Amino acid sequence: MLDGREFFVHESSYVDEGCEVGKGTSIWHFSHILKGSRIGENCKIGQNIVIGPNVTVGNNCKIQNNVSLYEGVTLEDEVFCGPSMVFTNVFNPRSAISRMNELRATLVKKGATIGANTTIVCGNTIGKYAFIGAGAVVTKNVPDYALITGNPGRIVGWVCMCTKLGFNEEGTGVCKACSLIYEMVDGVTVRRKV
Repeated sequence: MLDGREFFVHESSYVDEGCEVGKGTSIWHFSHILKGSRIGENCKIGQNIVIGPNVTVGNNCKIQNNVSLYEGVTLEDEVFCGPSMVFTNVFNPRSAISRMNELRATLVKKGATIGANTTIVCGNTIGKYAFIGAGAVVTKNVPDYALITGNPGRIVGWVCMCTKLGFNEEGTGVCKACSLIYEMVDGVTVRRKV
């Protein structure tokens, strides 16, 4: 607890008035949380992070050093943002032309991992538990459980909540680490089999 708060803010960081920060969250060196932003519980906000204004970060998220979450970005619970990855929020920015009224929202769904130095072009959704490899450039929506690499980013495989999946001829995949069973639907969508 710091000054009556149930979260930690390093003395070199700023949290603007009008922000919500959840219990157990840590905000480390040289970071700035702008007005209207909401950060959930038990998040780890690394060094040199900018969040906001008006950004939502779910519970148990981990945002590594040198990441900016601009207005229009929403992270659901348990999202991992690797070091120096980039979100955009205007599709065709120009310094001399204001386009803040043209923001395109980006949604990162529960449990997704975004690798170091990845770029996420605005207006797209990253699916549940998707895994974006380091340095990828995401230019379109990413399905749940997809493994994405390259520029532009392409599906190169599928992942469980914990590891990479292999599928048999019937379109079923069993995770070797946790034994969860997944199924391929229509050859393009993976879902957890209940």
